[in-house]
Amino acid sequence: MKLDIEIDGKQHRVDLTPAAEPGRWNVQLDGHTVEADAHFIRPGVLSLLLEGRAHRIVLDADLADPALHLDEHRIAWQAEDPRSFQRRRRHAGTDGPVTLKASMPGRVVRVLVEHGDHVVAHQGILVIEAMKMQNELKSPKEGRVSDLRVEPGDTVADGEVLAVIE
Repeated sequence: MKLDIEIDGKQHRVDLTPAAEPGRWNVQLDGHTVEADAHFIRPGVLSLLLEGRAHRIVLDADLADPALHLDEHRIAWQAEDPRSFQRRRRHAGTDGPVTLKASMPGRVVRVLVEHGDHVVAHQGILVIEAMKMQNELKSPKEGRVSDLRVEPGDTVADGEVLAVIE
């Protein structure tokens, strides 16, 4: 499995392949290969043996601010499948104004920015609830919110323009 992972603002390529023994993995991070032994102790808590060192990883389920806790360190992260159509669409054409569109019909739960606010790439713009799941829509680039077309409680259709980032 190949993933693009952003850790503290820096992009990394990760390739995970199962090793011969159950629970063991060959992990290639930016071309450097290590063998890892990983087992979930309980949902959201992973025991990881990496190059002879034991680590406890706790996955933070907060969708607005995903993080993992590696031992005593908190690390912000984001992972995407490099084959994903959503990823290609999100990263394509970030020159000039970019529209943020609803990826499915739903209801706006929260608006995290205001018209005129400066935002950074991947910053949360708003949260839409669809099929009982809350989905945070993020800015595809750094810029200014030049148009904000929704407010909490609004119902939106698939493909509807919600905001414009310049």
